[in-house]
Amino acid sequence: MSALQGVGVLVTRPEQQAMPLCRLLETQGASTWRLPAIEIKALGNPRDTAAQLGALASFDVIIFTSANAVRFGAALLDPKRELTLAAIGPATARALNQAGYRVAVQPDPRGRLDSEGLLLHPSFEHVAGRRVLIVKGLDGRPFLEQELARRGAQVATADVYQRLPASPSPAVLAAVLERFAAGALRVITATSAEIAGSLIELAPPALRAEFERAHWLVPGGRIAAALRERGVAAPLVQADSAEDHDLVAALVRWRAGESGA
Repeated sequence: MSALQGVGVLVTRPEQQAMPLCRLLETQGASTWRLPAIEIKALGNPRDTAAQLGALASFDVIIFTSANAVRFGAALLDPKRELTLAAIGPATARALNQAGYRVAVQPDPRGRLDSEGLLLHPSFEHVAGRRVLIVKGLDGRPFLEQELARRGAQVATADVYQRLPASPSPAVLAAVLERFAAGALRVITATSAEIAGSLIELAPPALRAEFERAHWLVPGGRIAAALRERGVAAPLVQADSAEDHDLVAALVRWRAGESGA
């Protein structure tokens, strides 16, 4: 029997990013249902943003914080110019590679695949006086910008996309509730604090009650803490990162422990 046979998973990532995780879960035997909790929209005009930033060659390093930052911000780059690019995590690095750019700096794959992990890279040990550009989403986590500034870097930011709460129809929400009530959904993914918060807000009371009877799959302690702050008391399954394979591996471990395998 497949490792996740009989496990239904509600995948809450934005529509464009949900399918790879769904496919990987399904290869392990899980059934999946998509309910995007947020939508990703472009923000601003790349030409206007580029004009405001000036010559990118004046930056010592340009950090992309997510695959979405690459999706909406790669247009800022000049493919003919050699720039020092940094990526938070493998998914962001892959997106830059697929767009035709070489990534020079990223977190150690054996450690944390987030802002904290990136800042452990030797390139960021001595940044006083260096110019750093962070390409990111509007209202994203400010830790990276704040910590680099604390270390003495001259930090500029380019907000190239925004996260908006999704607005699923009452019929879609009713269908999700029906699947929970039938026992067809047992796990909910929450791969960011924004996704978790939006999902809780969009859920009617009956669906919110079902959320408390499910297991939440989260990428580490920070998102787990955000859920607890939101009042979610349901059991959590913590993955090593938000990478698809880490999320699925965590769920496989949980299922094996649950079944006593």
